[in-house]
Amino acid sequence: MSTEVSPNAKGQSVQTDGTRPAAPEKMSRESVTIISTLLVATFVVILNETIMNVALQRLMVDLRVDAPTVQWLSTGFMLTMAVVIPTTGFILQSLSTRAVFLLAMGLFAGGTALAAAAPGFEVLLLARIVQAGGTAIMLPLLMTTILTLVPLARRGAVMGNVSIAISVAPAMGPTVSGLILEHFTWRFMFVFVLPVALVALAIGAKYLTNVGETEKTRLDFLSVLLTVPAFGGLVYGLSQIGGGHGGQAAPGAPAIAALVIGVASLAVFVLRQVRLQKAEAPLLDLRAFNFRMFTVSVLLMVVAMMALFGGVILLPLYLQEIRGLGSLETGLALLPGGLAMGLLGPVIGRLFDKVGPLPLTVTGSILMVLSLWQFSMLDAGTSVAWIVTLHVGLSFGLALLFTPAFTTGLNPLPPHLYSHGSAIMSTTQQVAGAAGTALLVSIFAVVSAASGLVAGMSAAFLTATVIAFAAVVLSAMMRKTEGAGPGHAAH
Repeated sequence: MSTEVSPNAKGQSVQTDGTRPAAPEKMSRESVTIISTLLVATFVVILNETIMNVALQRLMVDLRVDAPTVQWLSTGFMLTMAVVIPTTGFILQSLSTRAVFLLAMGLFAGGTALAAAAPGFEVLLLARIVQAGGTAIMLPLLMTTILTLVPLARRGAVMGNVSIAISVAPAMGPTVSGLILEHFTWRFMFVFVLPVALVALAIGAKYLTNVGETEKTRLDFLSVLLTVPAFGGLVYGLSQIGGGHGGQAAPGAPAIAALVIGVASLAVFVLRQVRLQKAEAPLLDLRAFNFRMFTVSVLLMVVAMMALFGGVILLPLYLQEIRGLGSLETGLALLPGGLAMGLLGPVIGRLFDKVGPLPLTVTGSILMVLSLWQFSMLDAGTSVAWIVTLHVGLSFGLALLFTPAFTTGLNPLPPHLYSHGSAIMSTTQQVAGAAGTALLVSIFAVVSAASGLVAGMSAAFLTATVIAFAAVVLSAMMRKTEGAGPGHAAH
């Protein structure tokens, strides 16, 4: 390469002739150390996010709660993340990288210790909420750091490698949970995670250095308060649609009220951000949506997450309640798909840098639709080997969607929108996951009560299939994006 490359104030590579950034031979040792530390921490917190899925049935018995109640250990976790993540744009701009990391892992480790000692459901739910606060901060911190340190031409490859941690961790969660529940009580799911979290915290405290510069920004408390009814109302309303417990009609009015409050609060939140943008002080800078590929990528992630999280909850229910598998067998059945998704990450990242997003996302969305449709046809006698094959197919499809969607969406943003773009993408991802889980589990519960478990599972997966069709349309709209420097116009 004949063009000289020099780092700018944000640590990015910029060519001296003002053209597109060039890829250096390799990243600096300091950059690799920072990203590696964040990756290890992210792996731990995401492992924790899915470790509960296989344990829900055991927790219903041990804590003496019903299925809709115990579901809030998963839905509440995602909802808390959705409420906290919008504040991370402010947090990342106001605090140093090291301080943000210590805050995130401190919350996560504290929540994990509280969960291990929880005397009942209420304290366990509180502990999961504290854990979620730490997890919520960690994800945008990782994405923003990558955008700051990794040159444009190498982002696909690095995002692909990141997907190993982001994909293998959820895959290992049910398996690790199954192994633990086979030999220990549910408390040991947290007892075993706690030392790993503390080690990651210690390593980060010793080696992590600061990236970029902090700036004084004002936190708008009204915006923070509005996130609670906006996202809480939407998810609660969705979880109660269909008559709630026992299929009675009474919960219909609270469900509708919650949805109305959620939509109204979300509208006020958006209007508040638009107004605050004029004073350069929004909690969540929505000007990222001026970039078309960012908007398309966010919508694609929403559809994929609704289908994915619903399926992640439904499959363990099917394997345990209909097929009678134990928790360990259930975890092992779900492991190959997650491992396949992780192993594909680096390959898809390199392919993305060469061919762009379109062929990858179209193929991935079609695979997702076909896999979910086949899941809707499962019955009490379906071979477990076929279920594992379908799960691997679904994981392939999602792997082809996630890396291109993240990279294509975030690439065109100027540096001052990095933290806000990451926060918007992470927020919508979590809200979609919570909504997808609540909606599909509600459909499963209502139809099961009337027609049996197999019919309930079929109806829920058929709904996920219909939702996934939107991903095919959005995938066809994906185009390769160029990077944007500070002040770059939207396109």
